[in-house]
Amino acid sequence: MSPRSFVALALIAAGAATLVACTAPAETSSSSTTSTAPSVVVVPNVAPRSTPAPGAGDLGALQAAFLDVVARVRPEVVEVETKSDLGSGVVYDNRGDIVTNDHVVGSATSFVVQTVTGQTVPATLVGTYPQGDLAVVRVTAPVDLQPATFANSAELAPGSIVFAVGSPLGLSSSVTEGIVSYNGRPADEGNGVQLPATIQTSAAINPGNSGGALVDLDGSVVGIPTLAAVAPEGNAQAGGIGFAIPSDSVRPIVDQLIATGHVSNSGQAVMTINGSDAVDASGNPVGVVVGSVPSGSGVAKAGIRPGDVVTGLAGQPTPTLAELESVVAGLHSGATVTADVVTPSGRVQHVSVVLDRLGD
Repeated sequence: MSPRSFVALALIAAGAATLVACTAPAETSSSSTTSTAPSVVVVPNVAPRSTPAPGAGDLGALQAAFLDVVARVRPEVVEVETKSDLGSGVVYDNRGDIVTNDHVVGSATSFVVQTVTGQTVPATLVGTYPQGDLAVVRVTAPVDLQPATFANSAELAPGSIVFAVGSPLGLSSSVTEGIVSYNGRPADEGNGVQLPATIQTSAAINPGNSGGALVDLDGSVVGIPTLAAVAPEGNAQAGGIGFAIPSDSVRPIVDQLIATGHVSNSGQAVMTINGSDAVDASGNPVGVVVGSVPSGSGVAKAGIRPGDVVTGLAGQPTPTLAELESVVAGLHSGATVTADVVTPSGRVQHVSVVLDRLGD
């Protein structure tokens, strides 16, 4: 299966950007002058540095921390292979459960898992959650697996150092390093798969990284790498722009898949509409024009109709679809919020909307 193309909602205002799911096919010079020395030397008043330059000891400590993280995390990440695709997975528990992406498993029900030592074992499908691009497979033969530790992804701040560990291009146990660029970036994978809040990172994510681990300096998993951006011009991968599903979103889904094989409560809010960016006469974004509203949804019950323009939600302006998605991503399913709506006749309304649950 060839990599799919996606559009990041967060980038709509600046022009369409394509995202690809990260599965891979199985397989000086100087000069001087002489002058008379002055009798008085004036020393400029330079304030002392508030932060000393890093010394060899500081760099050595950072190097040691990097080595420690990589050594601890590599055994927790495996390669997951189907007959047509190859991706990565993270060991979730001592029973052999491995979390990966739904687009990695595809329609397959049996897999080959390869550990960091090169040992290969069979695995079977436990369950999938296509709406959140997550899946769980379980090894079916004895093998020494090391479960990963999952951290609280909500605590990640832009600038946090992270590592992406996986099997890009089939190169198992590969590690790239970068920072968190944004925490909570919505992304639309296409085919109805919307990720309400992802971790944007500069750590390189390439085909085969999907389903692997994004870890912090403690070696704890903060996300599952899923997408890489592709520049609109030339269709080449945009360096330094990758996306991962936050660990806070992963754990509740995976726990349900392991327990029952399916997800009955995603816990993620969604405002169920088909919409697009609305602009004024000057081309400036002013809201989200509603194209269609599913019957029975919270939006329909609130009285929002096709042609209405949503300009704000929960007290926050939503001039673009990306910003509306971002606001919804920070809310809980079942929450009642106020939507600011402009009707086709120009009437301004403030209506109460009960947010639906993603996957329902």
